[in-house]
Amino acid sequence: MAKRDYYEVLGVSSKASAENIKKAYRKKAVKYHPDKNPGDKAAEDKFKELSEAYEALSDPQKRAAYDRLGHAAFDTRSRGGGGGFHDPFEIFSQVFGGGGGGSIFDNLFGGGRQSSTGPKRGSDLRYDLSISFEEAARGCEKEIPITKLDRCSACDGEGTKAGSKRKICPTCQGQGQVTSSRGIFSIAQPCPNCHGEGQVIDNPCPQCRGAGRLEKTRKISLKIPAGVDTGNKLRSQGNGEAGLRGGAPGNLYVVLHVREHEVFERHDADLLCEVPVSFVQAALGSEISVPTLEGSKQIKMPPGTQPDTVFRLKGMGIKNINSYGTGDLLIRIKLEVPKRLNAEQTEKLKEFADLCNDDVNPISSGFFEKARKFFSN
Repeated sequence: MAKRDYYEVLGVSSKASAENIKKAYRKKAVKYHPDKNPGDKAAEDKFKELSEAYEALSDPQKRAAYDRLGHAAFDTRSRGGGGGFHDPFEIFSQVFGGGGGGSIFDNLFGGGRQSSTGPKRGSDLRYDLSISFEEAARGCEKEIPITKLDRCSACDGEGTKAGSKRKICPTCQGQGQVTSSRGIFSIAQPCPNCHGEGQVIDNPCPQCRGAGRLEKTRKISLKIPAGVDTGNKLRSQGNGEAGLRGGAPGNLYVVLHVREHEVFERHDADLLCEVPVSFVQAALGSEISVPTLEGSKQIKMPPGTQPDTVFRLKGMGIKNINSYGTGDLLIRIKLEVPKRLNAEQTEKLKEFADLCNDDVNPISSGFFEKARKFFSN
C-alpha cells in the first residue's frame, strides 16, 4: 500500500513553518493516541503514520531530503543506508515533554499522575451521623469515633526501624516503574521489587512493618451549626487517613441525617405544626397553646376560624444556614369533629342546627346555591 504524502498526513502545506508542523502533529497525535482509543486498530495506525510524518518533517535535513526525493529518501532498500523511524511513543514523549508515552498521555488527559515515589496524600473518609431534629435546629457539638490508618508514631510514618533509612530501589533506580519493549511499543509497569514505591526498606519498623501507618480509632470533635438538614456535609480538615512518605492527610466528610420530629414538619427554614381545635373553639374563638422550639406559646384564635387557617409566627422557625435570618413557624388549624355524642349532646346540636341560617353558614349556603343552579341548568 502506497504511503500518503507526509504533508497531507499532518494536514499542512509544503511551505508550513516548523512551528505549524509541530502544532498540527500535537493536535492529531492527541486525537489518535492508542490510550485514548483502546482496541482501535485504525486509530493506532494513524498515530504511527503521524509520528513517522512528523519525525521526517520536523528535522530540517530529513525534510529537505523528503522534499527532493519523497518517500524514497527513507527507503533503505533503494539507498542502502540506515534511516528508518523511531518509536512513535518516544516521538510523542519528546514533543509533549516528560519521559514515556503513557505517562505523558495521562498528564494530558488525567490532570497528571502523582509520582509514585514522592509524597502521597491520604484518602478522604466519610462518616454518616444521625442527629435529632432539635440538634439540627439549634446546633450542637458531637464527638465521633473514627477508625482510620494513622501515622505510625514509632517511625513517624517513615516505615523504617530507628536508625535506618529507605534506600533507592536497585531494580528501577528509584523510578518506581520498569519499561519493556514490545516491537514499536514501550510499556511501563510498576516495579516488581518496590511495587512502584521507588524505594525499598531493609529494616522495617517493627510496629507498622514498614507501612508507615497503623489502624487506630480516634475521637473527633465536630461542631454542627444551627440550621443543618439531612444531606448536608461537613468537612473536618486533616482528619482523614494519614498520607504516605510524608504526604498530607486526607479530610473527613461527615454526612448528616436528621431524624423526623413528632410535632414539627420542616419546609426549608420554615416549620409547620398542625394544631387540632374543637368546633366550639373555632366558632367562638379562643386562646390556644401551641408548641415552638423554645417552648409553648399562646395565640389568639378569632371567632369563626375556619379549618386549615394558618397563623404565622415570625422568626420562630429554623435558622437559614445559607443566608441570614430565621424562618417562621406556621400553625395550621385542624378542626376536630366529635366521633361519639350522648343523647343530650345530640339533642343540643339538633337545636343549634334548627337555629342556623345562611348568615351562620355562608360558605355552605353559597356552595349549595351554586350546586342548585348547576343541576337546574
